[in-house]
Amino acid sequence: MRPAEKVIITTAITGSVNIPSQSPYLPLSADEVADAALEAIEAGSAVVHLHAREPDGRPTADPAVFEKIVGRITAQTDAVVNITTGGASSMTMDQRLAAARELKPELASMNMGSMNFVYSGIAGKVTDWKHDWEKPYVLNTYSNPFVNTFDRIEDTLRTLGAAGTRFEYECYDIGHLYSLAYFADLGLAKPPLLIQGVFGVLGGIGADHANLEHMVRIADKLFGDDYYFSAFAAGRDQLSFGTHSAWLGGHVRVGLEDSLWIGKGQLAESNAQQVRKIRAVVEDLGKPIATPADARAMLALRGGNA
Repeated sequence: MRPAEKVIITTAITGSVNIPSQSPYLPLSADEVADAALEAIEAGSAVVHLHAREPDGRPTADPAVFEKIVGRITAQTDAVVNITTGGASSMTMDQRLAAARELKPELASMNMGSMNFVYSGIAGKVTDWKHDWEKPYVLNTYSNPFVNTFDRIEDTLRTLGAAGTRFEYECYDIGHLYSLAYFADLGLAKPPLLIQGVFGVLGGIGADHANLEHMVRIADKLFGDDYYFSAFAAGRDQLSFGTHSAWLGGHVRVGLEDSLWIGKGQLAESNAQQVRKIRAVVEDLGKPIATPADARAMLALRGGNA
């Protein structure tokens, strides 16, 4: 791992997993997502990772919605905008790529393989559904996988890469590191790599701290110092995994996409609240927080957003 001289805080603002019935604080409309991103940036987030939703919370791939969110962020800040290519498992590949193709961000996420990405368990915890679409949406993940085949990964690396986009490589299991090594050997995944270890998603590697250290060991074996590492765990382990990543010399990711909580039994009221909490932890470790300019320099980003 290339040690982080300064720690990049990425905030995943809304995602496509959590639903409105789980929390009244989840940003939904384009304006809500943009407002939440701006608050997170002010709190210290150098990177904002973006999904988009309809006003009722239904995930959308519409580039026009993304454009409205991104436009407000780039007009008011110099933060790094990271647009998802994962979208939601219910979307086609063309839908998932539409916003990144049109907006050509300097950073985009890249899920490193097909997998069972299951969050049907949400249905067992919700008793008051706000929208008719929510329950079938989450239950659908029990029988339908998230698909990202090698040809799709290669095509995305080539097409978005040609536009100057670099990638946050989301690795949900150890095998995803080896998949990334394959594309690095082809010269399509170019160092310095940003590896985002994702823990605690049903169907992927579990939220066990031994797994985090194992992922770093394998990444060290495969990539040496050609990569930066960041980690998060879904749900209640979000803060502890961010802390562990920073302690190991990596970066951190928080946000309501990954966890709706700020403490045991306490819903986070904003993304910024989570940013402030992880920032305090990182600074208590004696590590400075990266600015957007610092993040661009470390990750070899081109500068400037869509």
